[in-house]
Amino acid sequence: MTREGLSLAARAALPGVSVDNAGSIDEATKAIATRGGYRLVLLDFILPDARGFSGLLQLQHLLGDTPIVMVSARQDAVIVEAARALGAAGFLFKSDPLDDLAQSLRTIVAGQSVFPVPATTAAAAGSARDRIAALSGAQLKVLLALADGRLNKQIAGDLDITEATVKAHLTAIFRKLGVSNRAQALLAMQPLLGDAGTT
Repeated sequence: MTREGLSLAARAALPGVSVDNAGSIDEATKAIATRGGYRLVLLDFILPDARGFSGLLQLQHLLGDTPIVMVSARQDAVIVEAARALGAAGFLFKSDPLDDLAQSLRTIVAGQSVFPVPATTAAAAGSARDRIAALSGAQLKVLLALADGRLNKQIAGDLDITEATVKAHLTAIFRKLGVSNRAQALLAMQPLLGDAGTT
């Protein structure tokens, strides 16, 4: 589903709505700063300037309570569960029919969430839920910021917390994941961090 297709779904769900398109997190950030007042954001899981859920976290910081819906071609239970845990309002697949996408967007704008159950093994889904459930939302945000190669000071600034809080979160993350350093933590959570596969 192209950006044009998603725009059609948005217009079908919300007649008369104005739709802005952005091809990167940087473009989206500029649009938010210029226009603001967005009711809904559709965010591709893979963008050129984002890794995994880093784009979601950046836009959440800028948009506050505005619902953000992840969109992807990857029908992966791990990614869907991670999006839910990180506060996305929904997760849509690019292969969904236009009418289904429009109905999902209407549901989300009405204040409900939409998370499909991908065709995957129950074991994989359960494993993903277990890993995600072990970490708090704040800890997940720290771990995902860490995955972008940011230092503790940068993470603290991005998440508006102190460096001491970042260190405390990292200690808790290592303990919950049963690892002893950053590299092992990132390896343990690799399914949440995305890769260069299908968008």
